[in-house]
Amino acid sequence: MNYTFSSNSTKDTLNFGRKLASLLKKGDVITLSGELGAGKTKFTEGILSYFNLESEISSPTFTIVNEYVNDKVNIYHFDVYRLEDSSEFYEIGGEEYFDKGICIIEWAELIEDALPPEYLKISIIKDDLNEDKRIIKLEPFGNRYKDIINHLK
Repeated sequence: MNYTFSSNSTKDTLNFGRKLASLLKKGDVITLSGELGAGKTKFTEGILSYFNLESEISSPTFTIVNEYVNDKVNIYHFDVYRLEDSSEFYEIGGEEYFDKGICIIEWAELIEDALPPEYLKISIIKDDLNEDKRIIKLEPFGNRYKDIINHLK
């Protein structure tokens, strides 16, 4: 039950992130994969903007995790690109964040064995012919994320 969204612009990607965010709650885990420059951080900005946190966004490339907090939700934005494997994720206590808020994990394929059994995998693919276009593929792991996809359709 995968779902695919075609984004024709940065604005489309931001708006789709906002739409997804409206369905998220504490304990949700979203993984993002895609080559450098595919739009993972831009998609995250869309999620953050739904919670009025977008003014604070920065790519967590050098810090592993950025925390965004307001009175409604905690969002933990991970970039695990620089980790060797999931053992380093466990060493920083990464799995302890899963129940504390919404977790967004870029490059999650590097720590797949550390992910909870249920999460939403999102792949962002650049279009070779149109630099503004992205294909955003959602793959649910667990009934909660199947329900989210049903609401997005």
